[in-house]
Amino acid sequence: MTGTGREILHKMKAKAGFGTSTSDTGKGKCKMSGRRVTHGYHLVKGKANHAMEDYVVAEFKKVQDKELGLFAIFDGHLGHDVPDYLKSHLFDNILDEPDFWTETEDAIKRAYRMTDNKILEQSVDLGRGGSTAVTAILINGTKLVVANVGDSRAVISKNGVAKQLSIDHDPRTEKQKIESRGGFVSNLPGDVPRVDGQLAVARAFGDKSLKGHLSSEPDVFVEDIDDGTEFFILASDGLWKVMSNQDAVDAIKQIKDAQSAAKHLTEEAVSRKSKDDISCIVVKFN
Repeated sequence: MTGTGREILHKMKAKAGFGTSTSDTGKGKCKMSGRRVTHGYHLVKGKANHAMEDYVVAEFKKVQDKELGLFAIFDGHLGHDVPDYLKSHLFDNILDEPDFWTETEDAIKRAYRMTDNKILEQSVDLGRGGSTAVTAILINGTKLVVANVGDSRAVISKNGVAKQLSIDHDPRTEKQKIESRGGFVSNLPGDVPRVDGQLAVARAFGDKSLKGHLSSEPDVFVEDIDDGTEFFILASDGLWKVMSNQDAVDAIKQIKDAQSAAKHLTEEAVSRKSKDDISCIVVKFN
């Protein structure tokens, strides 16, 4: 598909309600193991002169006898096609792994790798861009499994204290690995370290032209949800560039409604001069 064709298709999708999300804000609720769980999300387009490239997933579903909450943020670059593909396919690929319930971390890593391979195989249609990802799977309201590539981040609040459940994959910290694959890290052009002078994250989906020097291997974290767990936040780097983890937790700890909390965080990031696309999901345990 040509670039023009992809743009026309994106406009058609947006008109039909299939844009970055069905809308730029939303909410939901579910009862899991006797605990009421609510979620809300909010997205704000940044100052860049291109279409919104952040996509979100926020839904509850029953799989076998398990109650699941599926939450994700996909922050695209050089186009919206790769994050759109991830929104449609990544969770299905994870849950289709036969040992997801018994070897969860390995299953997620395999699903990330397989999904990236599919994206690279379809690069003629999906284009040359890529996407970061942070995914969170809440199982029966008692266990949270988070995986990420890139710089979209997950933060959980327990007894008012912020704890990061993801790794920011900065080219500086993975410089040796990138160089061992034949790539390089440079601050030129611009003012941040970039892989081959182009991409400001060391891990991502897609980016076929850089893939020899990039990884799509996620870091995976498993966290128990206990009585001290208040909420968790998923957000793209448009939020984290201007707010610390504890800042974000403190900003919404008194806001009971999850959707209002997500909206407040995006508005706070804008007020702090964030110019990037900002997407945010808040999941609260009541």
